[in-house]
Amino acid sequence: MKKILIIEDNEDIRSNTAEILELSNYKVTVAENGKAGVSKALENLPDLVICDIMMPELDGYGVLHALQRNDATKNIPFIFLTAKTERNDMRKAMDLGADDYLTKPFDGTELLNAVGSRLKKLELLKQDLQSDLNGVHQLLEASSGKSELQELTENRNVNRYKKKQVIYSEGNHPNRLYYVLRGKVKAFKINEDGKELITELFSAGDFVGHIALLENTAYKDTTEALEDTELAVIPREDFDELVDKNQQIARKFIQLLAKNISEKEDQLLNLAYNSLRKKVANALLMIQDKYRKNKEEPFTIDISRENLATVAGTATESLIRTLGDFKNEKLIEIHDGLIRILNQSKLEKLFN
Repeated sequence: MKKILIIEDNEDIRSNTAEILELSNYKVTVAENGKAGVSKALENLPDLVICDIMMPELDGYGVLHALQRNDATKNIPFIFLTAKTERNDMRKAMDLGADDYLTKPFDGTELLNAVGSRLKKLELLKQDLQSDLNGVHQLLEASSGKSELQELTENRNVNRYKKKQVIYSEGNHPNRLYYVLRGKVKAFKINEDGKELITELFSAGDFVGHIALLENTAYKDTTEALEDTELAVIPREDFDELVDKNQQIARKFIQLLAKNISEKEDQLLNLAYNSLRKKVANALLMIQDKYRKNKEEPFTIDISRENLATVAGTATESLIRTLGDFKNEKLIEIHDGLIRILNQSKLEKLFN
């Protein structure tokens, strides 16, 4: 049972709020002023604090400040409950680190929704989230009710790119972060012989260009639209501010960076030591895993043979021959240039 501390000097509001929460199976502790509230928070370590602003002894701002200075209580979700509705008060509360802000009078549904959202954040932050973009998205959503991801990406300038249009080039210095709203993007490098190698694929919901921003270096590859694509453009200073103010998000982006390095190492090993059949099988499985949104529905791989060959790290002619072999072996089917994997387990066994 989740524990909630209510700090409120008005007895009627305090008891009514406690009753609503207790009826929803929360264990409630109450305090009649800020000083008593800090003591009970340190004693009971609640899962969430609901606190009035204007109180005797110690106001709500002082309570929040005191709890944030203590390692045992600094990460407890904190909701201000007050009659104040001025915008400056709301901004001050959020700037101080409050998680939410409810104004009196409030109804039970509004209260329970706010409490549920904050407790969900608490659970997500305790989890070992995935060390990939999905994990970052989860954490961004956990870090605010509406989600800092939504705040970061909405109402941004949207750049539209035609198929084969370059987004940024290797060697340029980043001044923005991209977020894929629609379409597909590839990142690639060109070797001394002019051969292209695709290093990463992106789709809707992915960040693009974050590695260079995190490393504070020039771009190490070039990105290009695989089809007509829309990207939200996020200025570098906004991204830096998000990472600077939220250590959990910064840690997840660092894990994402480490995962990217690990994947690059695996890719190099695949290109250096795997047979042609293994390279092509790996490319097909990787693309399906990247772009398949619903595993219950049939999925076809729609990518040019040239791009598929650069993902696999082989010549286009060799790729086409291997695809023909896979088709004859009933591992895949090809219709109008689209590829569908028929026997995923056998493709995976090529690596055993």
